[in-house]
Amino acid sequence: MQYLQFTFNVSGREQSEILIALLSDIGFNGFEEDENKLKAFTPISSFDEILFNKIMENVDVKYFKSTINEVNWNEKWEAGFEPVTVLESGSSTPFCHIRASFHQNNPEAIYNIEVTPKMSFGTGHHATTYMMIAAMSQLLFKNKTVLDFGTGTGVLAILAEKMGAKNIIAIDNDDWSISNAKENLQANLCSKIELIKADSLSGNIEAEIILANINLNVIIANLSKIKECCTANTVILLSGLLAENKGEIVVHLNKNGLEVVKFYERQNWIAIEAVCPGE
Repeated sequence: MQYLQFTFNVSGREQSEILIALLSDIGFNGFEEDENKLKAFTPISSFDEILFNKIMENVDVKYFKSTINEVNWNEKWEAGFEPVTVLESGSSTPFCHIRASFHQNNPEAIYNIEVTPKMSFGTGHHATTYMMIAAMSQLLFKNKTVLDFGTGTGVLAILAEKMGAKNIIAIDNDDWSISNAKENLQANLCSKIELIKADSLSGNIEAEIILANINLNVIIANLSKIKECCTANTVILLSGLLAENKGEIVVHLNKNGLEVVKFYERQNWIAIEAVCPGE
């Protein structure tokens, strides 16, 4: 498979994060961040030039485009990957340590997870994944049914199983992510996660905890389906949202009868804990 690589000369981390959010919305599925540079990757077969140009009309950034063949993403990732430890929300306790196979476990962390992310999202380095994991540290997963919508590497689903969930449904629409998540489930000896490839949610799933770390447009488009997947008092954790989107997402949550419980904020991104009220 051939990819398009776009290299952007960004003004700083904030502009880089905004570009990642916007490009993720139109199908870009890999990013590499360096100081004042952002590389973004998308399969040629799924590139939408019209949508891309609309984004560029509103972002003041120079870039150049090139075509590359599929490379050994795992090798590229290994060259620069460092493990990350997410702390329990509101404390200094190491909660979840995310590492590669060639790193050691953190004996002080409550949970250790091995991932090989390749082109998929979910290593804990990005603010959105970090906040989702920190928010999960405040919830009880024991014997719960969990829906992980937009699973990426599968890291949140894996953590849910380690925290005692009895059944986890993990959904993603990207072939690469599904393949990568399978590898990570096997590496972590998971047995309670059902991996499903789908573009959107169906209403025949009932979950007591719903996780969705995707992006604003996909979350809004699926909020009514998310509501259909709720039982009384289902807890919903959402991220992939820029801080500037807070007002917009709250409006849509309220329209769907979902109540905001808590906000998390990190590096201009937010995560939201909401609940579906009981009868």
